[in-house]
Amino acid sequence: MSTKSFSIHWNLKSQFPNTCFLPFARRCSLNAFPLSFFHCPRIHSPKPYLPQPPLVQSNPYNQTPHDLTQARESISEYLQELGLSLEDSISISSNSPKYVQMLVDGVKELEEWNAWNNSNGEGDSLGFKEMIIYMAKEKGDNGKVAFLESVGLPLFSAMSVARYLSSESLPSIIRKVKYMKENIFSAGDDKGGLSGKNARRMMMHLSISSDEDVQQTLSFFEKIEARRGGLEILGLVDATFRFLLESFPRLLLLPVESHLEPMVEFLENIGVPRRSMGNVFLLFPPILFYKIQGIKSKFSTFKKVGAAYKDIGKMLLKYPWILSTSIQENYEQILLFFEEEKVVLFFEELGLDQETVGKLVSRCPEVFAANIDTTLKKKVELLAEFGISNDHLPRVIKKYPEVLVSDVNKTLLPRSCSHEKISVVVTQSAGYVNRINYLMEMGLSRREIALMIRRFPPLLGYSIKEVLKPKLNFLLNTIGKPVKDVVGYPRYFSYSLEKKIKPRFWVLKGKNIECSLEVMLGKNDEEFAAEFMGVGRMLVSPSATFQ
Repeated sequence: MSTKSFSIHWNLKSQFPNTCFLPFARRCSLNAFPLSFFHCPRIHSPKPYLPQPPLVQSNPYNQTPHDLTQARESISEYLQELGLSLEDSISISSNSPKYVQMLVDGVKELEEWNAWNNSNGEGDSLGFKEMIIYMAKEKGDNGKVAFLESVGLPLFSAMSVARYLSSESLPSIIRKVKYMKENIFSAGDDKGGLSGKNARRMMMHLSISSDEDVQQTLSFFEKIEARRGGLEILGLVDATFRFLLESFPRLLLLPVESHLEPMVEFLENIGVPRRSMGNVFLLFPPILFYKIQGIKSKFSTFKKVGAAYKDIGKMLLKYPWILSTSIQENYEQILLFFEEEKVVLFFEELGLDQETVGKLVSRCPEVFAANIDTTLKKKVELLAEFGISNDHLPRVIKKYPEVLVSDVNKTLLPRSCSHEKISVVVTQSAGYVNRINYLMEMGLSRREIALMIRRFPPLLGYSIKEVLKPKLNFLLNTIGKPVKDVVGYPRYFSYSLEKKIKPRFWVLKGKNIECSLEVMLGKNDEEFAAEFMGVGRMLVSPSATFQ
């Protein structure tokens, strides 16, 4: 080191005692580098405060649009040095504005330091574009931060994930992301926001102790739920892909040929369509880390109740976390409980085969995540208490298995419950009455409601505000029939008020025809038109004729 350089170096050390300055081989000013790159914190004794160099207050370091353009060009050149194509390098540098700004700010900070220390007459410095590349290299992430920001991660998250992926090369990471977005998380099939609804069901119905995979998934859901749009955006793959990488960065450590491709092929073979695969992984990302052989062994658990591969594929579309360790461990206990309560073995008594049982399981797999004592037993006991006998209980559960995971207070409990073994306090918010209690208030007895449930179990799942109340009001106030008529035909509540009940009633009223609810609604459109309108089918909405 020359005498002059040593003098400058010593001067800097005296003013910044906690900073370590390192020599560089390139021909440039020592003070042309940002202090942040040479700063090495170390243990020291307190030292007197020394004044710092003044900062110039201006538009961030007198930045110009030309600076940003040059910076993007420099980053593109640097990425090409790392093995990226021209197209990829331009795309990344154009879609990582925070990263570009960070490097530009660093270079401008150097220029200000040079301006403050210009009196020292130090030698030539690197050009602006060279300094951008130098700083990018000094960051040590080898372009990963810029790429991760370009796929949607905020800068701070991109830096965190890049550290996790330090062992991976940038071209390898880019290849994995492209494969996932093209083959797994492409434009998904999420009709009606089912992914968000199913995620919410998991958050609501999981009543057993969860393992690490389930906990991570719940945290992932909570992160998305806190964003604008909530869980409804879960089905929008482009919007949620960045949250997936933030929560599960090790996805980018999975090899494509030996893991991702075989996993996609395996899931397709068991009935998961390629267009829906992204939704399955978004609902339970840890599946991507499972070994195929391990998944097959988990499937053997469900085969015990007759679930075929095609049924399991359907189950994964709706409820993929059934493969989690906690639910698998809970499964054997649930099977024993079902046998004790004769909820599964009743199929043998009815002469149903295992395929039918498998369909029931695939329809409502939430039961595998329900706690036996606090959820399943409670539901069965309350159904029995309400008047559903052991003879009718299997049929009710077969027709409406969702009753086993529904909200007891909202669905089953009447205002007073005499069962000595059950002590439940029903709290009702303003304007809210549970289904059973509402039907009793409308004039139906407990026995009549139990009969309705036996005949039509899905009745338990209907909303008071959206289904029961408006249809009963129309029955009583417009059709003019007594409330007891729904006891004989509870399926009345399953038909659309606007599209079927009202149009058919107005047709019959216009012809002065009176008939039962079953006759009015039980026929298909062609049969109804032929019998009551004298035509082969209903060409126009009857409601339009009689309004």
